[in-house]
Amino acid sequence: MLVSLKWLEQYVDLQGLEPAVLAEKITRSGIEVDGVANLAEGMKKLMVGEVKEKVKHPEADKLNICQVDFGEEELSQIVCGAPNVAVGQKVIVARPGAHLPGGKIKKAKLRGEVSNGMICSLQELGIEGKLVPKAYSDGIFVLPAETPVGADPLEVLGLYDTVLELGLTPNRSDAMSMLGVAYEVGAILSEDVKLPEIDYTESAEKASDYLKLRVDAPVENPMYVAKVVKNVKVAESPLWLQQRLMAAGVRPHNNVVDVTNYILMEYGQPLHAFDYDRLGTGEIVVRLANEGEKITTLDDKERTLNANNLVITNGKEPVAVAGVMGGLNSEVHDGTTTVVIESAYFEGLSVRYTSKDLGLRSDASARFEKGLDPNRVIPAAERAAKLLAELAGGEVLAGSVMFDELDKTPSKVIVSPDFINARLGMKISLDDMESILKRLKFDVETANGMLYVDAPTRRQDIKIEEDIVEEIARIYGYDEIPTTLPVSETTPGGLTPYQAKRRIVRAYLEGAGLHQAITYSLTSDVLSQKFALETAPVTKLLMPMSEERSTLRQSLIPHLVEAASYNVARSADLVALYEVDSVFLGLTEENLPHEEEHVAAVITGKWLDHAWQGEHKQVDFFVLKGIVEGLFDRLGLTEAVTFERATVDGLHPGRTANVLLKGNRIGLIAQLHPTEQKANGLKETYVMEMNLAAILEASTEALVYVPVPRFPSMSRDIALVVDRSVAAADLETIIRQAGGTLLKDVRVFDLYEGDKMEEGKKSVAFSLQYFEPERTLTDEEVVAAHDEVLKALAEANAQIR
Repeated sequence: MLVSLKWLEQYVDLQGLEPAVLAEKITRSGIEVDGVANLAEGMKKLMVGEVKEKVKHPEADKLNICQVDFGEEELSQIVCGAPNVAVGQKVIVARPGAHLPGGKIKKAKLRGEVSNGMICSLQELGIEGKLVPKAYSDGIFVLPAETPVGADPLEVLGLYDTVLELGLTPNRSDAMSMLGVAYEVGAILSEDVKLPEIDYTESAEKASDYLKLRVDAPVENPMYVAKVVKNVKVAESPLWLQQRLMAAGVRPHNNVVDVTNYILMEYGQPLHAFDYDRLGTGEIVVRLANEGEKITTLDDKERTLNANNLVITNGKEPVAVAGVMGGLNSEVHDGTTTVVIESAYFEGLSVRYTSKDLGLRSDASARFEKGLDPNRVIPAAERAAKLLAELAGGEVLAGSVMFDELDKTPSKVIVSPDFINARLGMKISLDDMESILKRLKFDVETANGMLYVDAPTRRQDIKIEEDIVEEIARIYGYDEIPTTLPVSETTPGGLTPYQAKRRIVRAYLEGAGLHQAITYSLTSDVLSQKFALETAPVTKLLMPMSEERSTLRQSLIPHLVEAASYNVARSADLVALYEVDSVFLGLTEENLPHEEEHVAAVITGKWLDHAWQGEHKQVDFFVLKGIVEGLFDRLGLTEAVTFERATVDGLHPGRTANVLLKGNRIGLIAQLHPTEQKANGLKETYVMEMNLAAILEASTEALVYVPVPRFPSMSRDIALVVDRSVAAADLETIIRQAGGTLLKDVRVFDLYEGDKMEEGKKSVAFSLQYFEPERTLTDEEVVAAHDEVLKALAEANAQIR
């Protein structure tokens, strides 16, 4: 909303306030002022001149040599290229030394002819081209003939003015008018608001003798007022009216249209002017449009209507789209003599739907959508009639043609001072509250320590007690609200043990080289149970977006495999992703999906690629197994975790292992089955998924510091020949159990299955470390312990190689 302060001063005394000071006060009261523009900024030493002579420039067809009178003894020669310059015109002239927004004016020669300044268009005074009247859009602006020569054109044009740009929120539709802003500023400054005078002489003829009205859609149009003005002379509006409209961002047209736009900006009430003779029937019927009915609007575009669009008709065909735009067939033109002024209350949602259907928005539709003051419909029509009588020589017919079923009851709110002070944290007296509400022009009474408030109908946003709290707070002053901290017991924030461990898991996996992925919880019915550690009845959506997002997942692996496939298809050499999220296993007793938090990973591609050292390593089973073992070591669960061979559909039969925590299956590590890899466009790909909740809820012993040993350890290496089906982990278990207390560590360091081995056999080499922290071991002790290990291995059919 653009607010001219010269215009605003017609309604409220601004007390000589500087525009910046007023803007600050308005902003602090709750309506943000986005900009303050001085319309005359950068301009000085301009004069009004009269063109006395005009001849064609001898060297340029589009230039004219003008002799301009400034009330001095001699005429001044100015070269002008405007096509509409003519003898006898009063024009705006920037003489040498004058300043315009585009810079300083100097004496110049144009094609050999001296030019002592320039004759100005409104655009050269900083006015946007879209706001300049069409008659002057491509040329200079011509001032009224009575303008005195030598006068200050900025004064004549009313440009010694400041315009505030208000950034209004949707709830403050009341401030989309000059009167609404006047009420706001009046409350801020404790000043009264002077409403426009509405007094004019009516003719003996009655409007009802010329016009009949019928409203067939009272829900969408509960109030319609029409006035008839005869003997109108359509002409250019007076300069003061044009200036006010341009300052408000509205382009002047003619005195009839400009009056309706002026009332729109003054009252916030949209009006429309029909050419009475073009209506043709002497009747107005408001109804819903017929499906497919057409109308050509004022922008000269044909619009196709539907049955939800409200239209104004002449009883036969539409002549306007209600609340949005008038029709071309009833437009006011230069030959119009009788005008019908429409002032109506159209239901906001109806206007919004119509505007959206037609892809057409206007200043009128924006105001109808947000809600109007029902008590301004009649005054706005009366004010327009008065101005048409004054500015267009019109004769206003007696009375109005009206339909009125509109509820104009103000909102009533009862609120206590304690309620207000409790929410503001302040101690405002009842008298101060009453005074503030009266400054806002609210009808208020106090009784039994309560405030009984009738909000004016212009304030459609006032409905409940909290609205009154806000009004009092913003006028009393937000800066007056004390900045005190709340007094209450506080609890230091922190992470639960579960949350802390989950962060450790994420930090470890990212440190190991994996990137976090976030995938959909919804999947297809086919993939919902694929690779699941545990299956349960699936949970399906009643109204899924698609079949691919219809069912809650029970495993994280399928979508991680999709993500790996997506990245490999885009030439990624290495894909290493992990995800921590929920799977959904059936329903709880409350009939909600049962969530269980899992951690999963997928890796494929080159794990190491050190070209300089010539070191290359593809991802394999033991890379992922090492990451998992490192995670359990970080969580202090290494001793509680074991691995066992497993078979799972869709996973490689020889490279799949269950992860056991204290003997219970909590996850799996595996290579995708070759057919799965091929189906997803992948090479060797390894996956892992574990029940994170079970891992993080497992009890762990406290870490105990072990000092650096002072005594040396002794190691022994053994190579065992066993059947290929024998797992190295089983051999390691036998060695640990037989080694006794002296055996501290066992590691596999070699595996051989070459052609020098017997068919179906393999060689597995272990390194055993013996150690006693309090003393140095003797050879005899180590030999005795080692012999027990060899004996146990022999009993397990493991041959020493």
